[in-house]
Amino acid sequence: MIRQDFHRVDPKRRANLDPRKKQFASSAFKQQDYPHRLNFYDVPPTAEITLEQFEQWAIDRLKILAEIEACSYRNKTAAETATHITPLLQKFLPLSSNTSSSSGAADARLSNERQKDHYSHFILRLAFSATEDLRRRFVRAETMLFRFRFQQDDSKEKRAFIESLNLEWEPVGDEEKRKMAENLVSATLGLRRVDDETWYKVDWEKVPELVERRSVFVARGKAYVPGREQLSMIIAEFTARLERALELTSRALPRLDEDDRLTPILNHLSKNFGSAESVYSESEGVVDGAPITASNIDRLSNHFPLCMRSLHMNLRKNNHLKHFGRLQYTLFLKGIGLSLEECILFWRQSFKGFTDDEFNSRYKYNIRHAYGDVGGDVNRRGRGYLPYSCQKILGDSNTGAGQTHGCPYRHYSVDNLIGLLQSTGVHDKEVLRGVREDVDRTRYHIACNRVFEWAHKTEIKKVKEDGSWNQTDLDTIVHPNTYFKRSYLLKQVGKAPQNA
Repeated sequence: MIRQDFHRVDPKRRANLDPRKKQFASSAFKQQDYPHRLNFYDVPPTAEITLEQFEQWAIDRLKILAEIEACSYRNKTAAETATHITPLLQKFLPLSSNTSSSSGAADARLSNERQKDHYSHFILRLAFSATEDLRRRFVRAETMLFRFRFQQDDSKEKRAFIESLNLEWEPVGDEEKRKMAENLVSATLGLRRVDDETWYKVDWEKVPELVERRSVFVARGKAYVPGREQLSMIIAEFTARLERALELTSRALPRLDEDDRLTPILNHLSKNFGSAESVYSESEGVVDGAPITASNIDRLSNHFPLCMRSLHMNLRKNNHLKHFGRLQYTLFLKGIGLSLEECILFWRQSFKGFTDDEFNSRYKYNIRHAYGDVGGDVNRRGRGYLPYSCQKILGDSNTGAGQTHGCPYRHYSVDNLIGLLQSTGVHDKEVLRGVREDVDRTRYHIACNRVFEWAHKTEIKKVKEDGSWNQTDLDTIVHPNTYFKRSYLLKQVGKAPQNA
């Protein structure tokens, strides 16, 4: 009978480790250098950072990845995507070249930028390793980001980075090149002579993009790749390494379950991959000087996103909303700048079927509580609840028969959604077809942004042409209050964007 424990180590023969040496041993890669702007993220970071840095760096990178994914969903060209994300990268995840560093202060800035890029990648790698869908989306977005940076990099620095990778690319010798000259030339568009290119031999599985485009000659399992297609080989290698790393990370994730500091942050990040939800600022939806009063809500509702406009329409139709609908709408109105007194007046006028005593006893306290005028722990500082983000509304599980809150793009049937959009003036067949496709693919925030861009296409074109708004003022909307503020300002073209 064969013993199954032959590989076990005899306890008496185990090495005796000094716990003091083990405890205070230095990390192998604690102080890391970043000689190149580009990074394959092969070496995990080990230096200490604060929890605030851990979360904020991840959020900043998530904003970039979400915008890249949004550009892909909208079928933007490479040039349009570059125009869109370049200012966002400068704002949230700058990454300077070595040539930009000429002083001690510049060196420190460059090192800090590369450290943030390195750490934020690995933090999100932890957050998005849990499921196959998250891993796939993360690889796709990270690959697109790497491709963009590679194309923008200085040729000298790019060459130094490639040499540092020690990739297993087998150069094609002169004799083999002459033997295959006819096949190599015919497989390479625009090439006249085989000697005009440097050729490499790689396993064909490493360059699927080139094989799919029929841009390379394949023989005996090897793809003969011209130097001009170096980008495709680099991208394929980056993707393959990241996919393998994510698989390993997914196996190690259970070890983090008991860490009550990191697990909540990682869960929050993974749930918000779809919309890159950021920390909401109380002034985010407020428009300075806008007439936000109870009597103006009907007129202002033309600027509301569909979730809030639907609530408003139901309120006007039924003179009543149920609890969750009232809370969602109240917080939104609070976020656009409606004062507590005006909000109480708005609801009192809307609930026409109730006496003053009934309104005061049933509903007034909840309005005051939402504003932080009364209440316990949540309202200790007198601020109340924050307006709901798109991700919060999308994740609401209390929607059902008789309820009117939630996100129409997610919680309505497609036919009811299309009918609601048409009732608000959206009749463009191409837009409605796009919304159907977005909803079918669970791209709810993209559907909402699609409708916004159609409704404001004239104004968006104008502010782009006259340069009065930056590209970052028109990034993907992930909060209903941002939707209102941007719509209101665009319809009054000429006003400053005020960080819309």
